Amino acid sequence: MNLKFCNATVSACLTIFLIAAFAGCTTQSGNLKETQATTSDFFLGPEDVLEITVWRNQDLSRQTVVRPDGMVSMPLIGDVQASGLTANQLAARIADRLKEFKESPSVTVSVKEVNSYNIYVLGEVQKPGKYQLKSNTSVLQAIAVAGGFSIYASKNKMQVVTTE
Repeated sequence: MNLKFCNATVSACLTIFLIAAFAGCTTQSGNLKETQATTSDFFLGPEDVLEITVWRNQDLSRQTVVRPDGMVSMPLIGDVQASGLTANQLAARIADRLKEFKESPSVTVSVKEVNSYNIYVLGEVQKPGKYQLKSNTSVLQAIAVAGGFSIYASKNKMQVVTTE
């Protein structure tokens, strides 16, 4: 989701891009075998650190990082799409692919580090730039993370525009 804040003057424009890699979004479609996500579910994204555990099989269990292309690599089954899924959905997808090699695999996925949730605060703030966050944030919090408004910002003439 992108949020844009801009006042009437060109010199005092503040733009905040929230690139949450699907964090806090809901899914409207999906495989019938996968669980439906709710608004409180966290969606995996690039650079997130995951611990994938296959019960009673240490060789298939591992700690891995979601690659920039949104995939994780697993023994036997190869690359699996992780970005845009919840941890439970990824576990179900891995278990489904492992059924070819193992009877009734039990897979769990735990998020060890959230690294895919970034915001970019640009414009008339003290410290514009990219900020890595660990949870959802409000517009006020994003501005505070960037050190607050600069003296040139027109705080009372902001517009909020969102796109997805």
